[in-house]
Amino acid sequence: MHSPDELIALLREEIRQRREEGCNVVGHAQRMRKAGKRIDELNALYDDLMTLKPEPRLARREPNDLAGIRRLRPRRPRRIKSPASTARLRDRLRGAFLGRCAGCMLGKPVEDWHRDRIFKALKKADRFPLAYYFESSTIEAGGKPIHPAGVTYCTLGHFKHMERDDDTDYTILGIHCLKTYGPKFTTANVAHEWQMRLPYFMTYTAERAAYRNLVNRLPLDQVPLYRNPFREWIGAQIRADGFGYCAAGMPELAAEFAYRDATLSHAKNGVYGEMLFAAMIAAAAVCDDVREVIEIGLSEIPAGCRLATAVRDVTRWADENRNWQDTLHAIHDRYGHYHSVHTINNACLVIMGLLYGQMDFGKTICITVMGGWDTDCTGATAGSVLGAMLGADRLPRRWIKPLNNRLESIVIGYNDVRITDIADAAFEVNRKIRLGGPRFSKG
Repeated sequence: MHSPDELIALLREEIRQRREEGCNVVGHAQRMRKAGKRIDELNALYDDLMTLKPEPRLARREPNDLAGIRRLRPRRPRRIKSPASTARLRDRLRGAFLGRCAGCMLGKPVEDWHRDRIFKALKKADRFPLAYYFESSTIEAGGKPIHPAGVTYCTLGHFKHMERDDDTDYTILGIHCLKTYGPKFTTANVAHEWQMRLPYFMTYTAERAAYRNLVNRLPLDQVPLYRNPFREWIGAQIRADGFGYCAAGMPELAAEFAYRDATLSHAKNGVYGEMLFAAMIAAAAVCDDVREVIEIGLSEIPAGCRLATAVRDVTRWADENRNWQDTLHAIHDRYGHYHSVHTINNACLVIMGLLYGQMDFGKTICITVMGGWDTDCTGATAGSVLGAMLGADRLPRRWIKPLNNRLESIVIGYNDVRITDIADAAFEVNRKIRLGGPRFSKG
């Protein structure tokens, strides 16, 4: 049961969400204001919102079922034969997770900062453009930090390992699900593992809403929808990586894994975001061309959905603009109306970083993070994709050494682990999937 204030906050986001989905929400904000804090009226308004139908053309472009998604995707290879040796694939998966951790740590001190605030802080500290982990003096130059730990939070010289973050917790959980249940795992299996291994108060937005609905024993198809206006936010997108690692070279399968995971908490573009990056990472582990990796990712989501349109916009702007800042301005101008932790705008920043980074790891994650919004998430995803393309042996030591190959996690059973051990676990799952055996423990 939500309090009136909680329900009003959810309603504000739901009205925005329904508008973005193509629904006519005229008059609903006025109705909310008239309802005041009368809980029955607020609940009735929320229920009415959920009956609205999106504009038909947009609804046809954005199905929520896997078969419908696959009918609308472009034609591309669904499986890629790896030219790499077994040892090279292991190295690339290690590079992917090490890269994810480094990109996440880079973005953590400025999480939820607008790009203008990041630019201002970097210039004031004479550190623009960003080229390495943030220093505490740079964060001080940006004003009051949003994290309780203050200016030293995850800044250079103040961390000795990968700090706990949901961007890595969910990578571990995804690999764990595949280790435990095998490639036939279900959304219900994911739900079970969340409740067994993930503390409720360490989940956020859509994941917390879904978790609450699970505990309240809602039917599984209602879990991602009931009182969850965050269902197109970035939460599912940051859960893609483990599925991409385990399905390296198999982008279609990676996207299917991601679909089963995402639909526990998300819908439409929230789901497509996880599918896009799972397929991209699966391709990145065996491909050497960034453009090809992006195209393979796009081939697993509906061609006309809002996310695909946004990614196409960024690739076009990258062709037109030599300077990444011009493309960043275009992204903020076109997609800045989305919430700072929405799937679509943040995905644009990852694509921008990959395109302008020119296969340079530091440049890629720094450009991505300077874009603002959900910086730990975008830095992590960009680092994961390029880390998979480069492999651990080609990652710059200056980015990886400060992590000391150690990861702190809130996931029960994985609280303090070696980063490469998690990557190696994904490699073993990948090997079993490719060989069709031996049996997984519960598969």
